[in-house]
Amino acid sequence: MKLSIIIPYDRYKNYLHDCLESISQQQITDYETLLIVNDENDLDEDLKAYDINMKVISAGLNSNVAKKRNIGINNARGEYIYFIDCDDYLMNHTLLLLIEKADQENLDLVTGIRKFTWFKKKVFETMGDEKNDELNLKDKDHDRDNKFINKIYDENNFDEYKTDILIRTRHALRNISVLNILIRSKLIKEHEIRFNEEFFYYTDAPFVVQLLNYAKSFDRIDEAVFVKRKHNDPINSPALSQIKDPDNKFNEFIKAHNYCTMLVAPDSYIRYYLDAKIVSYYTKFFVKKLRRSKDDIWREERFKVMSNVLQNIRPELLNKSSRYRCKLIKAAINNDIELAKKTVSRHLAKIKLKKILKNKNEMNKYLYRHRYINEPIKENTIMFETFMGKSYADSPKYIYEYLAKNYPDKYQFIWVLNDPKEKLPYGGIVVKRFTRKYAYYLARSKYFVFNVRQPLWFRKREGQIFLETWHGTPLKRLAFDQEEVTAASPTYKAQFYRQKQEWDYLIAPNKFSSDIFKSCFMYDGNMLETGYPRNDLLSASNRDEIAIKLKQKLNIPLDKKTILYAPTWRDDEYYGNGKYKFKLKLDLELLKRELGEEYIVLLRTHHYIADALDVTGLEDFAYNLSKYDDITEIYLISDICITDYSSVFFDFANLKRPMLFYTYDLDKYRDVLRGFYIDMETELPGPLVYTTEEVIDKIKNLDLLNEQYHERYEQFYQRFCSWEDGNASKRVIEKVFK
Repeated sequence: MKLSIIIPYDRYKNYLHDCLESISQQQITDYETLLIVNDENDLDEDLKAYDINMKVISAGLNSNVAKKRNIGINNARGEYIYFIDCDDYLMNHTLLLLIEKADQENLDLVTGIRKFTWFKKKVFETMGDEKNDELNLKDKDHDRDNKFINKIYDENNFDEYKTDILIRTRHALRNISVLNILIRSKLIKEHEIRFNEEFFYYTDAPFVVQLLNYAKSFDRIDEAVFVKRKHNDPINSPALSQIKDPDNKFNEFIKAHNYCTMLVAPDSYIRYYLDAKIVSYYTKFFVKKLRRSKDDIWREERFKVMSNVLQNIRPELLNKSSRYRCKLIKAAINNDIELAKKTVSRHLAKIKLKKILKNKNEMNKYLYRHRYINEPIKENTIMFETFMGKSYADSPKYIYEYLAKNYPDKYQFIWVLNDPKEKLPYGGIVVKRFTRKYAYYLARSKYFVFNVRQPLWFRKREGQIFLETWHGTPLKRLAFDQEEVTAASPTYKAQFYRQKQEWDYLIAPNKFSSDIFKSCFMYDGNMLETGYPRNDLLSASNRDEIAIKLKQKLNIPLDKKTILYAPTWRDDEYYGNGKYKFKLKLDLELLKRELGEEYIVLLRTHHYIADALDVTGLEDFAYNLSKYDDITEIYLISDICITDYSSVFFDFANLKRPMLFYTYDLDKYRDVLRGFYIDMETELPGPLVYTTEEVIDKIKNLDLLNEQYHERYEQFYQRFCSWEDGNASKRVIEKVFK
């Protein structure tokens, strides 16, 4: 048999599907797949269905990766052995390319490259190389940081070449990996190489060190691509690198380093690289703990441990280190903790100063953390923010106006708006986001009313009260309910988990949302089942009069009916974090020709969308209201709503007016990007349409449409709008502000 593929498996079924599927696409035939599990009964039948000559072997409960891989080695029959973790996958032809290379050149070891991603295989392939590069998911195997190597390695120097490729100096032992290395079985058997089963976090390093020590031939092929998949939910399904276990991780790291150095000659290239790695770990990571950690163990016991290790490093590393690193290393070798602390404190202060000089917001954050947060909380001061300071709108606006009308002179109101010239009713103070005033009021306000998440550097003080209103009934899966986070910040699950713990109250507009929020946000705090304050306007007794005044304000013809088109953003189409692309797929010129006598169109894109819509030549038909603050007011002047996957239709349904769902990319959005909480094809209060022609046809036959969807609309209204009665603001204020 040519190849044995060994997969240790513990959990994460969804990840394993991609792994097994990718093996089935390798276009190789003479191979076996050894799936090593804790208990074979834990494996679902659908995972056994892949045609990959798979043998499932039980390792016993609580078996670690090292033990499972050793069991795989002991059962392997192939000429070559290849390891892959259950949460990773291969690009097509990877194994075929590795095998052909090894056979042609009679190699002991041949490796490809590893790429890193947050995404499942289908999403990764859909995005393509360009998009993955935008997400900073470049091939990390090419990112060398060999600052201790004076010269670039010589491929003719075999020992240095193979060591540089498979070890490198970055990330201490963490990035030494056995993954995507095709290994001749004879090499493992002759030298009885096995994984050290005492190790949990650093199992790969000693094994790879032994491979390098004994291998007589090695090469690399860049076309053989292995995709190392990061876990985007470190709370519920953390990868080993995401587990918070500083004590055991440090102790095992030191033990693994010492074990690796015992396996090789003191004057070998491998030992030189291992020493460079421990220096890199100490100067980049460890010394920061001396300054920042609240636990004295880093300055006492662990510093002594590092001192003992660094006393044994190759002395020439000192000559190749920067002055700063050299000083730190000597402090450790001499067990001089005071010098080490002083040196790193000065270094970190210089870095902070550079950041402050480069970005004035850094100074504001510094003042927040070190000055303002120590000053007394200002009672009866309320800070409001919607959509990161982009608008005066949404539920915070209506809570603010209710408080200002009914409790005059009781509260000081702070509104976060990026346009400081904007005038507010009722005398609210306007501050720009991330300015010094923003940092000041963030530290000292008693109450916060936000409709999005707070800044990551915010830390709620004891005595402060945070009201999160959120900004819509969810159609698209959110946060911890998303299998994939395909937006620009895949780490947001971890961020979300920390931030939601600072929410004292969370508003739900309906029972459906209340249940979803508890799940997707993992929220167990005070849920205010009150309806959305922003929808109070839609139940106002004088809403028709308000609508006429709004049309006059916006210069919209009173003799024309209005069509609101309000699309959302696409997770995979963006320029950067929070800045999304959008190309208008609705043919406005055709709409004007067919409907222009009776209708005009109001365009309203999501606040994340950075692209400006071009309505040149259509100014008398298409009105771009994307920059208008309050979409609730736009609902009032709209006779028909066209949307896609935006939550606007849940709110618009309060008006019981017709809706169309222009879902031209439904399959991709539902199956690749997000997924939905409801079945769009059977539960929406209007039809799905896929072309501009279909949109026109439905609008021309509006009476028939209303008749067809009357019953479904009523069911939808009762499910999602029945709490909305115009008094949500009052109910929220009575709960939060007592």
